[in-house]
Order: sequence, then C-alpha cells, then structure tokens
Amino acid sequence: MRTRFALALGVIAGFGLGAISVQALNVKAEGKPPVYLISEIDVKDQEFFEKEVIPRAWKSVEGSGGRIIMAGGESGGKPITALSGTPPKRVVIQVWDNLESLEKWYYGAQLQAVLKFGAPYATWRRYAVEGR
Repeated sequence: MRTRFALALGVIAGFGLGAISVQALNVKAEGKPPVYLISEIDVKDQEFFEKEVIPRAWKSVEGSGGRIIMAGGESGGKPITALSGTPPKRVVIQVWDNLESLEKWYYGAQLQAVLKFGAPYATWRRYAVEGR
C-alpha cells in the first residue's frame, strides 16, 4: 500500500513540476523585451509636414503593430529640454514587440512610400534599441 501511495505521489509531483516548467518557459518566451525605434527628424517645411507627412507615417505605424509613445519638438510635439548638447528639432519614440516586426514595417512598401513622399520636407535619423 505504501509503495502505491509513494508511486502515486511521485507521479503527481512529476506532473506538477512539468506543468510549472512549461509555464515558466512560456512566460520567459513571452517576456521578451520590446524594441524601441528612436527617430530624430529635421523638418524643412513645418506646415506641409504636419498636414501631409505625419498622418501618413502614424497611420502606417499603428496599422503595422507599432505604437507611438512620444513625439516631441517642432510640428506640435511636446517641447524638448536639452540637458547637454543640441537637441534634435523633432524626436519620435515608437515601441514594437520585436525587431522582426519593426523591420517588416520599416522596409515595407507603405512606409517606404511615406518616406519617399516626405523626403523633400524632412530628413530622418533612426535607430532601434532593445528594451529591458
């Protein structure tokens, strides 16, 4: 009787440990840090950029799974406070689930059309950084 009880207890404990291990692996895989895209923008024609370029760019971001979490500087953004050095005229920070989705959007036809359309009115400096 004791052997059966010990065996049953061992099976239950093994099943429980296995379930906990699988759950921990899932949490770790899903807990991958987001990727942030920082864009510094030098706007040449404020009025046109605000009316024509920004709505197209933001629509492409939001339609592709990214989120704009901050926009500052010229073109109606929040003021940029320089703590050292010269700040960019405009800065936008986006968050993406991973680098693959960011690159799919960035190199995709929709954004490339927006960048080509906006090229006479602004120049961009962009870089991606993985979060914590």
